[in-house]
Amino acid sequence: MNGSRYSFALIWIVLFLLTGIVHVVEGEELPKAKTIDELADRYDVSTCIDCHEDQFHEWESSAHSLSMVGSGHGRTRATFKTAITRGLMTWPYSGVKKKEDVKIEHLMICARCHLPQLAEATDDVAQEIVQAVWARDNKKLGKLSINCLVCHQRNAIIHKWQFGTPERTEVYGTMEGEHEDEDHPDIKKSPILKESILCGQCHGLGPGFHLEQPTQCATGYGSYLWAYIPEGGTNTCQDCHMSRMEKGHAMPSYRDPDMQEAAVEMQVEVHSHHWRKNKTEGVLPLATVQVELTNRTGHGIPDG
Repeated sequence: MNGSRYSFALIWIVLFLLTGIVHVVEGEELPKAKTIDELADRYDVSTCIDCHEDQFHEWESSAHSLSMVGSGHGRTRATFKTAITRGLMTWPYSGVKKKEDVKIEHLMICARCHLPQLAEATDDVAQEIVQAVWARDNKKLGKLSINCLVCHQRNAIIHKWQFGTPERTEVYGTMEGEHEDEDHPDIKKSPILKESILCGQCHGLGPGFHLEQPTQCATGYGSYLWAYIPEGGTNTCQDCHMSRMEKGHAMPSYRDPDMQEAAVEMQVEVHSHHWRKNKTEGVLPLATVQVELTNRTGHGIPDG
């Protein structure tokens, strides 16, 4: 009798485990992208312009649309190369001796913020990116960016045990509803879309200690959280970088003249005088200049 009871219990355990396995399989992520084009297609936002033309053009003019290329002629692209040659290749335990050794895990020290969806790609894509970086191929790198689906889908939920994992067939906004897009037919409400923590995922608190080689780049959200808020600040990142300047998804920052003027108050005092240097050079006109800068932003500057 006891043996039958144990057998019955064992059957239920096996069934439970099998059910779990089936559930995991059903909930698996898509197969990892094997090319830049495949990853770009997975995050294709070209149809967004059909209904959100203004926001799309604002985004197109923003730094987010060039997250893998950067400003000018490729500032970010050049930084990726520096991270490989001056960083990875010099660290004895990184496993990178030459550029052909670079894998996804290596690029994620930068891509965690500049292209978080790169985690969904194979090492073949890492090599394709490296080749594009060395070739200064901004066109190829420009196929990948921080776009609509990164903020309105992939990164729209942080507390996944509470709210679940973002669904690929949905887009996330500030309310529930229907969405006129056959690939994303529904809108779900994101609990963080208007909160600064959405931006803090990339403009973060500090070193990424979850990485094999912790790095620190942007800390804007950290100083916002620990300096601005405790002093009584109430604005969010979205308030200052989207609403106040009425530039929306362009999300202007230090390159924008209006943001520069709003960010820093400058007082300059100049006092002129003369100084008798020596008999040969005589009296020289001099000036004493006092410059006082006041940070009016909600975080340390410069920062990102």
